[in-house]
Amino acid sequence: MSPLKTQGSCVGVSVHTTPSSSVSRCSLSNSSSVSSDDSTCGAPVWMGKGLTCVCFKRKGTYERIFFNLTPRQEERLRRLKQRMKICFDGSKPEHQEALRALWHATYPGQELYSLVSDQWKEMGWQGRDPSTDFRGAGFISLENLLFFAKTFSTSFQCLLKKQGGKRATWEYPFAVAGVNITFMIMQMLDLDALKPRTFVRAVFLQMLSENEWAFDLLYCVAFVVMDKQWLERNATYMEFNEVLRSTRSQLEKELLMDDVLQIEDMPSYNLLS
Repeated sequence: MSPLKTQGSCVGVSVHTTPSSSVSRCSLSNSSSVSSDDSTCGAPVWMGKGLTCVCFKRKGTYERIFFNLTPRQEERLRRLKQRMKICFDGSKPEHQEALRALWHATYPGQELYSLVSDQWKEMGWQGRDPSTDFRGAGFISLENLLFFAKTFSTSFQCLLKKQGGKRATWEYPFAVAGVNITFMIMQMLDLDALKPRTFVRAVFLQMLSENEWAFDLLYCVAFVVMDKQWLERNATYMEFNEVLRSTRSQLEKELLMDDVLQIEDMPSYNLLS
């Protein structure tokens, strides 16, 4: 990275993250208090209790995004982090209801005989009891699947039934893939970190401040991106992790594009229907 300019206490640096964007960062004061680790590797500069800003060079100007979070932003981030910490508990009535709701949204008019049933294998769970597959990402992964089924039912059904493109003999299991996508996004956004380590996290927090469902919308985008890359690679089940890494790279690239200010601005959002 190379310096671009210095204006007051703001030092812009060119970070080669995507061809279409030049991302900069700046400290507002007391930059000498930042450790050398924080001042390199493309991470935003943090001081004191987290007062920072990230500058995006757009059309020749700098637009500062401040992360001394407003009460509204703090509350939305708190609620999202709380959702991410909830483990799936099959003994809780609300979790049972969410599981039934997912079934009915996925297979309208088809009766579910039991919460532990071979029927669940049709959706791409590993066994008769889907609760065992939520361990990696928790209850939010069920909420993500349910949001996808209700909000973009056409895309959801297309991916569930593997209707698009030339499919592999050994396909990825739909529901388990969904849980893995939730976990991948949680890792990518790194929301539990005390200090943001990526610009992607900073950009997402701005999006979250505008739309409380930004995480769920990003999940839907990630799912269709993953399936698109799966088809383009003519991948098989053993390549799923590689496809997931490629999906993450694509999401990061789009989130950092100059004209992407909300999830709906991401080019891949247009894949949803």
